[in-house]
Amino acid sequence: MKLLIFLVALACSALTQAAEPLFPQAPGMVSYTYRDLLKKDLTGTLDLIRSLGVTDMEFSNLFGKTAAEIRQALDARGMVCSSFGVSYAEALQQTDAVAANAKILGAKFVRVAWLPNRQPFTLAHAELTATEFNRIGKDLREKHSLTYCYHIHGYEFTPHADGTLFDVLMAKTDPKYVSIELDLLWAFFPGQDPAKLLGSYGDRIKLIHLKDLKKGIIGDASGKTAVENDVALGTGQLDLPEILRAAKKAGVQHYYIEDESPSIATQVPQSITYLKSLTL
Repeated sequence: MKLLIFLVALACSALTQAAEPLFPQAPGMVSYTYRDLLKKDLTGTLDLIRSLGVTDMEFSNLFGKTAAEIRQALDARGMVCSSFGVSYAEALQQTDAVAANAKILGAKFVRVAWLPNRQPFTLAHAELTATEFNRIGKDLREKHSLTYCYHIHGYEFTPHADGTLFDVLMAKTDPKYVSIELDLLWAFFPGQDPAKLLGSYGDRIKLIHLKDLKKGIIGDASGKTAVENDVALGTGQLDLPEILRAAKKAGVQHYYIEDESPSIATQVPQSITYLKSLTL
């Protein structure tokens, strides 16, 4: 009898472990996903996002509001802004003003997602960018206690020596001042393996954009593809369970859904359901 009880308990334990969620937390959301709706009705759109169980936002636009107005709207809904995205020109030339808005929003990260006029990306671009990143990151860290993150966009993975120009960028930037936001689609698009990048660069990757690429699409290093090629998580080409395991091991701090497609009304809920379905 005791043996039977032990075996039943063992089986139950195995089932419980098997059902342990791979992604137990609610994902965050990039404001760009709802950019058209936020322009028209910020508070109503925040209500919609909150109804999906999302409370963590990355704002990459103030949508004609002040940072204080957005913070008030977030606070009223029990939501937070953990990352604030700005243009590269703003980060370079208006660092203190950017930091002030980030602090008002409550963000801990300042993010840049595109390097104007540096495509195709060259070694000279990588070296200049690294110098500028170090300056921005040092100012944000030492003067404002904020972390600077660069959102990769694919063109950084131009081959160079035994690796890519992304490797050059990482080697020439100070880990104390420069971190990475890994957009999964834009890592995969030029032929990289996001899970391997997470394994290689570990805790330098602080943030992730959760995205999937339509099946059959062949990428390149342009940093551009049709928005319709963003598909619901789990329906595209990326091995998301493997990537999420690597991200968990790397200690990624925030995960944001970004869906640039015109089908967010159906795809975003589908993506959230998919994340909930994953088990270890």
